[in-house]
Amino acid sequence: MDTPVPKNSGDEARALAAVETHHAGMLRRVHALTSALTQAVKAHDTVAEHDAHEVLVEWCETELVPHALAEEGPLYSGAGDTPEGRLLVAGMLAEHQVIVGLVERLRAAQGVDAAVAAGAIGEVFALHLDKENRLLMPYIAESSGLNLAESVAGLHELVGEAHVHAAQHSATPRAHPVDG
Repeated sequence: MDTPVPKNSGDEARALAAVETHHAGMLRRVHALTSALTQAVKAHDTVAEHDAHEVLVEWCETELVPHALAEEGPLYSGAGDTPEGRLLVAGMLAEHQVIVGLVERLRAAQGVDAAVAAGAIGEVFALHLDKENRLLMPYIAESSGLNLAESVAGLHELVGEAHVHAAQHSATPRAHPVDG
């Protein structure tokens, strides 16, 4: 088994802040896209509805689902291997399956059904992010055998592009390598 790299509390705090900031941006985006689709459906504007639907589906396919898949690797694996984190991670993985199913439902839906699927994606995603931000990530950051900064290093799907570039180009020497 690998020897854990000593954690730097500053690195952990920066990683936590980066993930939370990225999550907040994703949440704003899904709410804006969902609102655009819902408003178009309410207005019976089929052109705007089609466009809003396409943009939301594309965002889900290029941002939301890749974000979920990226979490399942380094972020969830360590916590999922601990007795304290096992059930939380299992529940969060189940939420990923629900989100992917809702994206599939959205892809095939039109009109009110599409607006309902979009709203469900937004609500489940908001709940999911709240649990990650308040429960999972603080647990990882505070656990002696886990390392949040290392888990998210180089993964723009989890922390956003700005944090990845800042970490890769930092002049501060690191005690551990950054994957990227």
